[in-house]
Amino acid sequence: MSGLIETINANPYLGLLVTSWALVWKGIALWKSARHNQKWWFIALLVINTLGLLEILYIFVFSKLGQKTDAKPKVQAK
Repeated sequence: MSGLIETINANPYLGLLVTSWALVWKGIALWKSARHNQKWWFIALLVINTLGLLEILYIFVFSKLGQKTDAKPKVQAK
C-alpha cells in the first residue's frame, strides 16, 4: 500500500487521472440510479468508493435488470 502512495506522490498526474476516472463513472452511475428511482443504489454508489468498479457494474449490469424493452415506439395523440 505504501508503494502506491509513493507512486502517486511521485507523479501527481496519476492521482488526478485516477480521481477523474472515478468521478466520471460515479456521476454516470448516480444519474442512472436517480433516473430509475433506485434509492438504495444511489446511496450505495454515493457512499462506497471502489475507483469506478461498482459504478461500471451498475451501469452495464444492474441498471438493466428488471427493465422492460418496449419494441413499439410511443406515439403521442394529436
